[in-house]
Amino acid sequence: MIAHSSQGQRLTPLLSLRYAFRSDEFWRDLDHWKDIDAELFLNHLWQEKNAITSVGALGALIKNRISAAFLKDLEEGHRMAPMSIRLTPYILSLIDWDNPYLDPLRRQFLPLASEICVDHPMVKLDPMGEQNDSPAPGLTHRYPDRVLFLATNVCPVYCRYCTRSYAVGLDTDAVTKTKINAPGERWEPALRYIEANASVEDVVISGGDAYRLKARQITEIGERLLDAPHVRRMRFATKGLAVLPMKIQSDHDWTDAISRLSDRARKMHKSIAIHTHFNHPNEITAITAKALGMLYERGVEVRNQAVILKGVNDNPQTMHRLNECLAYLNVRPYYCFQGDMIRGVEALRTSLGDSIALEKSTRGLIAGHNTPHFIVDLPGGGGKRDIHSFDYYDPYLGIAAYRAPAVKKDQVFLYCDPLHTLTADAQALWTNPATRTQLLDDVLKSVK
Repeated sequence: MIAHSSQGQRLTPLLSLRYAFRSDEFWRDLDHWKDIDAELFLNHLWQEKNAITSVGALGALIKNRISAAFLKDLEEGHRMAPMSIRLTPYILSLIDWDNPYLDPLRRQFLPLASEICVDHPMVKLDPMGEQNDSPAPGLTHRYPDRVLFLATNVCPVYCRYCTRSYAVGLDTDAVTKTKINAPGERWEPALRYIEANASVEDVVISGGDAYRLKARQITEIGERLLDAPHVRRMRFATKGLAVLPMKIQSDHDWTDAISRLSDRARKMHKSIAIHTHFNHPNEITAITAKALGMLYERGVEVRNQAVILKGVNDNPQTMHRLNECLAYLNVRPYYCFQGDMIRGVEALRTSLGDSIALEKSTRGLIAGHNTPHFIVDLPGGGGKRDIHSFDYYDPYLGIAAYRAPAVKKDQVFLYCDPLHTLTADAQALWTNPATRTQLLDDVLKSVK
């Protein structure tokens, strides 16, 4: 595969054999899209228009590739899930439908009833307590110098493990969504709060997903925040580069908007970056490489935030490959999150001990500046802490205690391993309300 500059000048080969990302017309493997040519498939508007948003539509699309038993498993799993379905043709086509039970992409987006595990009694729909630290609608102010601005509640796809399944996506049989924000006047209180608070130097624009903001909205938010003298850094958070990379190539207005903001920020000695979300190397194709190359040529910095997911990337080989591919494409592997304690997705969570072992096995395989920080985002609003930085951890009981003195000085925050990683005796202690209360009291006493 030969790279070309934007002026068409012939350059050296972009991809070595080691990084020969998938470049075939893989979507043609599905009968429904076998006649779709590359030009149409690589148009973001076609991708959006043909997104799969129901189990029925998905079943009709893949019925010749799956068994009736798998479809029933999927239907029952969806009824139990907190997150609705939305998949782009791009990411759906990358799933191995000849082996869907084990496919790491399917596991991220499509729940199966056969995989559902009993929820730990400590999990919640909003484990981070974002709404408890909200001074204005759609705004979370937890850290002294940073805020999270939820500018939209929609995404190009819906991840089943989303930490905001309480608000993102459509209502499901299991969850009625909380409405967090919408464009226009409902942004105003959040923006005024940021402008009035000189301590705020860093703003994360998320949701939902910044990919679903129009170019004029990207410009509106970005220009206004850049005009605030105290705002030094902005991060636009999006899964889009992993699930809809062709938008960078075909939505010229959006790409130009983010590029102009990046240029203006740099001239002001400020910074703008895209924070994206790849979890598995199978999400990276030649289409991805082209999109990331365009952003790199324009000087737009991209960082990645992965989540440790059981059966997806919870082994050193996959995690190493993911990080080296991202580094090759000039994406900085920034964070690797421990799975959040979210209701309904216990099958995807790993124990803290297993994740610590994964970090140890991964570190040293790639340069330090391209090795992600392994982080736990503390339930109850303690914020992000190094996965190793607990004050107490009992692997048998599957409970860890952390402190976050810079965020909430006098509190202790607890993270619990999923029940399925514990022995039957340890599970019984958690499922019995009386012994659970005593267990929690003992842990809190031991760290105070």
